Amino acid sequence: MATITQRIQAFLTSPRGRQLTEQGRRQLAKPENQQKLRGLLARFQGRGHRR
Repeated sequence: MATITQRIQAFLTSPRGRQLTEQGRRQLAKPENQQKLRGLLARFQGRGHRR
């Protein structure tokens, strides 16, 4: 049985995985999406780890 990392690696090297990776890169290149991610990251970093 393949481990989860092996399954992920196999998916990422498949045609569909490569397509989704490229689509993600195109989305991350957009300034509005970068701004949203920075805001999300700042929100999580500023909150602390209270549980």
